[in-house]
Amino acid sequence: MPDADWLGLGGRRVLVAGGAGTIGAALVRGFLDAGAEVAVVDLAFESLGDLHDRVATAAADLRDADACRAAVASAREALGGGIDVFVHCVGINSRKPIEEFSDREWEDILEINLSSVFHLAAAVAPIMREQGDGRIVFFSSVAGRSGHKLHGPYAATKGAINQLARVMAHEYAGDGVTVNAVAPGYMETALTNAYLAANPAKKEALLELIPAGRFGQLEEVVGPVLFLASRQASFINGQILYIDGGRSVL
Repeated sequence: MPDADWLGLGGRRVLVAGGAGTIGAALVRGFLDAGAEVAVVDLAFESLGDLHDRVATAAADLRDADACRAAVASAREALGGGIDVFVHCVGINSRKPIEEFSDREWEDILEINLSSVFHLAAAVAPIMREQGDGRIVFFSSVAGRSGHKLHGPYAATKGAINQLARVMAHEYAGDGVTVNAVAPGYMETALTNAYLAANPAKKEALLELIPAGRFGQLEEVVGPVLFLASRQASFINGQILYIDGGRSVL
């Protein structure tokens, strides 16, 4: 039987961008339960609840490149001078036809979903290179692979994240740093449930596209992320891991 810390996350210094969101908070709890030290970058931290006192926090508008760099510097200091794991799970979406998106809506989705990944990762990667060790995990989506209608800007950012992960994996592999992405399908969160409750026909149509016949649970995302962030995943690099009940194979 593996020991309690078979992932080797005990004492690892973890930075989670978007850690106050639904999935982010679940990840923060998972890392803390695994014995890691955690810093969270976000704008508001109320949803962390009882986790708030167990993590370091840095408030930052992730649409701003300088704020991203400052947040990484703050987190590094709070974590004792290093960052071993970086997880980016920030993202927004709006569902409508391409021609209905305003310039500002396009820019907001691009800045929050993609530019923040670039600026944060570009600040984190040299720290890991200096350490000779690190794990970076981005959040992509099944929309980054498939041409889902009404997801234009969102899908564009997720497809770009996939390619950024591959390029960074290539650039930093020789420094002991791995870069991967997870691509969840529909997960049962309060936001998703509210959207599908208002669109029952959409819910049934989506379920028909998922071989597993159900939506995912939060813990089914947390486990794979913790694995990719662990020492056990040291030879996994540049991969996009779909967590979608088999939807991406259709």
